[in-house]
Amino acid sequence: MGSGRRRTNGYGAVLALLLTAALAAGCATDPPGPPRPKDAGAGGRRAVTLTVGVFGNFGLKEAGLYDAYMRLHPHIAIRQSSVERNENYYPQLITHLATGSGLADVQAVEVGNIAEVVATQGDRLEDLGAAPGADRRSFLPWKWAQGTGRDGRTVALGTDIGPEAVCYRKDLFARAGLPTDRAAVGRLWAGDWRRYLEVGRRFAARAPKGVAFTDSASGVMSAVLVGSPLRYYDARGELVLHDNPAVRQAWDLAAEFARDRLTARLAPFTPSWDHGFASGSFATIACPAWMLAYIMDKTGPAGRGRWDVAAAPRPGNWGGSFLVVPSAGRHRAEAARLAAWLTAPAQQALFFERRGGFPSSSAALALPVVAGARHPYFGDAPVGAIYSAAARGVPRAPIGPKEGLIAQHLTEGGMLQVDQAGRDPDEAWDAVLASIDNALDR
Repeated sequence: MGSGRRRTNGYGAVLALLLTAALAAGCATDPPGPPRPKDAGAGGRRAVTLTVGVFGNFGLKEAGLYDAYMRLHPHIAIRQSSVERNENYYPQLITHLATGSGLADVQAVEVGNIAEVVATQGDRLEDLGAAPGADRRSFLPWKWAQGTGRDGRTVALGTDIGPEAVCYRKDLFARAGLPTDRAAVGRLWAGDWRRYLEVGRRFAARAPKGVAFTDSASGVMSAVLVGSPLRYYDARGELVLHDNPAVRQAWDLAAEFARDRLTARLAPFTPSWDHGFASGSFATIACPAWMLAYIMDKTGPAGRGRWDVAAAPRPGNWGGSFLVVPSAGRHRAEAARLAAWLTAPAQQALFFERRGGFPSSSAALALPVVAGARHPYFGDAPVGAIYSAAARGVPRAPIGPKEGLIAQHLTEGGMLQVDQAGRDPDEAWDAVLASIDNALDR
């Protein structure tokens, strides 16, 4: 549920790996399936079957939430369908919404697509802000706003989010003469990503041979941008990419990492990137909450106790998803109640406990299972407190209809060329803007 192979697209496929790793590390197992209730109908059949369409291993079913809901509502049956990759799932969803056919009663939407869905498909979706059990006050304000259109209708309820921290290798920091205590490490770069660059230069001066400070320049750029209060679009939905200095500043900062050879020059979510975790080729990485399970999966038992988690220079969010209810569905009222229940604080906290998805509910962040969460693999780091603080500090940034496409061009088509091929940053900037304009038919 959230971002993955690209900054915003395909996260569900990646999360399948992350959640498998989390379960292998000892997360709670799924509860047994519900017994067939005697009052479900003739022959034990349930009166209403609700369908849920998701991408990848979304996690709601695997966490046992459907089974729990069916135990509470004996007349309801829930059936889930899943498309492995969001880049295949999302075009199908848009087509089905346009035609009003082929839709599940509840559909998942990835954060990189939410603005387009709200803006262009909102009139084809139910207003979940009025659904029984949905409470605006229980959500982080910025997450609720992402699912709300200009008409004030909230057509999407948030599931998980990806608040950011920085994961770092304590052993490599020690060898470079840097502090290893997570609070001290966080103070090194607190308040400014440029201070993170300065720490990288200090690390490079005494770094172990063959070890870079961070994985990639594109990862740095993405981490900076997801904490900006203004990125590619303004509050009116107008494209401001070309004129927003924050984007160019993030680009230039990332280019400095590349120029100073502070990166391992890896492309995120590739085999070489995966190998970089296992081989210890970099010492830090921008680390949204879902990245913890990815690191565990790629570094295995050998990485236990070597990695730790510190607060990022500035709060940001990288990842997350939503649930919507199409108005063309057969069971709109029942589907809306299900969506509200699945995203309520208690269920979000349970999902975090069993599957690792970080809650978008501010009320869930206050529950002991989240607030007091520690991660033994990462030196018993207080991940609940670290990521909750980041989540509460995320700016309420506008998200535009082609957010994911723009981010993909900036990272994969632009900064990757600067990082890996040594392309001139100014030349690459002009080229990537041209490619984005072309992709947007501007």
